[in-house]
Amino acid sequence: MNYLAHGFRFVDRPYFLAGAALPDWLSVVDRRCRVRSKHVLPWCDGDDAALAEFARGVAQHHFDDGWFHETQAFYDLSWQLTCAFRARLNPDDGMRPSFLGHIVVELLLDAALHEQSPGLLDAYYDALDLVDPAEIETWVAQLAPRPATDLGRFIDLFRQSRFLYDYADDAKLCYRLNQVMRRVGLPALPETICEVLAPARAAVAARVPELLACAPTPIHGEELTR
Repeated sequence: MNYLAHGFRFVDRPYFLAGAALPDWLSVVDRRCRVRSKHVLPWCDGDDAALAEFARGVAQHHFDDGWFHETQAFYDLSWQLTCAFRARLNPDDGMRPSFLGHIVVELLLDAALHEQSPGLLDAYYDALDLVDPAEIETWVAQLAPRPATDLGRFIDLFRQSRFLYDYADDAKLCYRLNQVMRRVGLPALPETICEVLAPARAAVAARVPELLACAPTPIHGEELTR
């Protein structure tokens, strides 16, 4: 799952929403800083209501990733995209096609949610505008085995750039994918990759109900420990 798929059910709960975004924020800011369910569960029922909401959101992120990646729809779509990317990349590209197949399904799911529910992405960003990035950076220093320097600054940039809107456009999505490639140390993608996106976009949109046919929505408890 990506940002909007993790958060679309929680746009009325800003700090829960921020917690659900945290693992993805950290994958950009500091990949060595990991906040797992075991780190946040002790805080889910704490006296600080905002921190408890944030901790529950982090746990929700991990819980949802667990069932989402096991759905048949995700398996089918990621394999379909892996094959499409492999056909357009060099034969010696290693794991790059499968990496792309995985993440593009998630990004196109966000795009489909945005298209199918006008105003949802606006509500998502409006809710995140209500949280205090400096406070979140302080909390992560408490929750994680190591602090995440510059997390607050990155949250501000995330809110200002609003790059989730770019997923609706194939050319802009290709640009964002190349940003990911640079971040993880993989070669840039050729322009021909854009040819994969239009049919993939339709395929993902058609299976949104299957991709999101999720379990109940727990906010803490044993089911969040995996």
